[in-house]
Amino acid sequence: MRLSTSLLAAAGALPLAAAQLHELAVKAGLQYFGAATDTPGFREREPYPESYSQYDAILENPKEFGQTTPTNGQKWLFVEPEQGVFNFTEGDYVTDLANRTSKILRCHALVWHSQLAPWVETTKWTKKGLRKAIVRHITEVAGYYHGRCAHWDVLNEALDEDGTYRKSVFYNVLGEEYIRLAFKTAAKVDPEAKLYYNDYGIERPASVKTAGAVRLVKMLKDAGIKIDGVGMQAHLHADNHPSEADLMNTIGQYKQVVDEVAFTELDVRIKMPVDEQKLQWQSECYQKVVGACVKTKDVCVGITIWDFYDPFSWVPHVFANNGASLLWFEDFSKHPAYDGMVNYFGELIEAQGGNATSTE
Repeated sequence: MRLSTSLLAAAGALPLAAAQLHELAVKAGLQYFGAATDTPGFREREPYPESYSQYDAILENPKEFGQTTPTNGQKWLFVEPEQGVFNFTEGDYVTDLANRTSKILRCHALVWHSQLAPWVETTKWTKKGLRKAIVRHITEVAGYYHGRCAHWDVLNEALDEDGTYRKSVFYNVLGEEYIRLAFKTAAKVDPEAKLYYNDYGIERPASVKTAGAVRLVKMLKDAGIKIDGVGMQAHLHADNHPSEADLMNTIGQYKQVVDEVAFTELDVRIKMPVDEQKLQWQSECYQKVVGACVKTKDVCVGITIWDFYDPFSWVPHVFANNGASLLWFEDFSKHPAYDGMVNYFGELIEAQGGNATSTE
């Protein structure tokens, strides 16, 4: 999956040191290569204020990242902390950053069982009351960001590990009706946005969750409700990940039911400690995602990594003895996966008959 520096130079390509991920992704036929980000001073970012300046310079570089997603700021807990009381402060931080730096904005997420405001889970809901709460939430949030979101993750992680519906507060009261209600409302409020179902564990072709995602989409389609895409979160493992062919096979399954797919939260975690072999496996995994998306670019529109700087990753906070899942180490040196992707993008561009030439 790699081209040597000499081969790229002979092809008249952009030197590796100057090549950057978004410009290469676009040259290869994707709409974007992006990185999610969170609000400064909160959660994983809180302990590292001294890194913000260098971090921001990388994030805001339009050649490196042409798209972004708020990792937390648009979730129910933050935008509707009290019933009927809305606060868009955190969501606005990333939205304003996207606008200021001309990045595509993926918005995330309107309905999710996790990071809910406490009142959602403690209220003794009637069906009528919960329908009203869902419609109000989506109407207010998607309405506030109307016209600014290229994509909306309307529904996040509605499937359990066995591919059946997750027994969330929404499902327990309304059954699959809440899924139809969420997409129907989002389509009415922001008809120009691409509406996505987003989940983890739906990247392998034989996964029961992949089959569940296909069923969910078909259910919406059969009801005449708009859904445009499937988001594969792609929280992957360096030492055990899908092949490029498997990822392409999975994308092919989704192509049968939706117009587009995206890799929406890509990271590749390593079992600590880090060593050369694990970094090589990680690089291979990142390259397989790049290859699968570019080789199915008629349906795969882009790749988003779930932040890019290791200290800001969620992984070590959730998975004990795992980490180093992104592309920049704490000292801002790059993982080998970065150059691995740059090289593989170059190879893919060359195979298409083009050169990874500078856009300047």
